[in-house]
This record gives sequence, C-alpha cells and structure tokens, in this order.
Amino acid sequence: MDPASTIDFARSAILVLLEIIAPCMITALVVGLVIGLLQALTQIQEQTLVFVPKIVAVFIVLLLALPFAGQAMSGLMTDIATKIAAY
Repeated sequence: MDPASTIDFARSAILVLLEIIAPCMITALVVGLVIGLLQALTQIQEQTLVFVPKIVAVFIVLLLALPFAGQAMSGLMTDIATKIAAY
C-alpha cells in the first residue's frame, strides 16, 4: 500500500465514523440545550435532570440509525476488501 492510498483509507474511515456518530451527537446536543433552557427558565438546579432524557433520546436515535450505520460500515468494509484484493 502506498502512502496515498493509506491516507485515502483513513479519510474514508473518518468520514464513515462522522456519518455514524453525527445523529447521536446532534440529538444529545439538542436535548441538552432544551433541558438546560428549561432549567434556566424554571430555575430548577437539579444536575441529574439532564442525563435521563438525554440517554433515552440517544438510545432511541441509536435504534433508528442502526440500519444506516450498518450499511455505512458494510460499504466501508466492501471498499477495504476491494482494495486488498486489488493488491
């Protein structure tokens, strides 16, 4: 493997990682922002209030995004196998 193909492989792996993790991270960000805004408006200073809704929301998004993540990883593995077979 030459350095250019190694860098290309690493770049594609990082892009697949970002595609897989983005829905969970965006969901956690939005839920945390909404709960934080609600806490600021109602002046509830409970620190653990953020965790349960965030965990539930991220779990639901993980369940919904699981087929997409599997397809993305399968595509990456197919690409890797094709590159290995080409050498």
